[in-house]
Amino acid sequence: MIAIIDYKAGNLPSVKRACDFLGIESEITHDPQTVSKAQRIIFPGVGHANSAMETLRSRGLDRALKEAFSQSRPILGICLGTQIILNHSDEGDTKCIGLIGGNCPRFSLNDPLLKIPHMGWDSIQLLKKHPVMTDVGENDEFYFVHSYYPQPSDPAFIIGTCEYEVTFPAVIGTGSLIATQFHPEKSGPAGLRILRNFAIWDGKVQ
Repeated sequence: MIAIIDYKAGNLPSVKRACDFLGIESEITHDPQTVSKAQRIIFPGVGHANSAMETLRSRGLDRALKEAFSQSRPILGICLGTQIILNHSDEGDTKCIGLIGGNCPRFSLNDPLLKIPHMGWDSIQLLKKHPVMTDVGENDEFYFVHSYYPQPSDPAFIIGTCEYEVTFPAVIGTGSLIATQFHPEKSGPAGLRILRNFAIWDGKVQ
């Protein structure tokens, strides 16, 4: 079973519907005990980093995530769930979970034609192979909506990038953790492939 973590960060029904469509058993939960028993975890989210972290801590879900990571259970972060697995976010000057070292800066763009948030469909460039990104092609596009982006402290954590005046990490991960700045559940067939791959991933990269 996949636990979809509920920390008042929105977008949970879309993730659940995508899992249901694929025939993947999943459950939306805010119970850390349920998260602790889950085979896999999806950590989605849309919202503000500071309020998200307050909810995670108040429900004990930050500890449940750290425990799952230490046990090498597969975890998929999405959007805000990708940003707050790092140490810090500039949004609200927020101390985050710290599964991966790094910070989340806000876009600072010079091109007046480019708007913040970065919203819509974009392609990504994979820098390395990963089981969850199997069968993702260079012509596939994914749906983004974000004003901040993950910036890991070690480039080795970057799996794929996207261009929006700057080149920013769009897929990051280490060990049993992988996270996408885009929304696979809203990204059509290419996004569904990622969710399907995650549902059978054993958490090992090699």
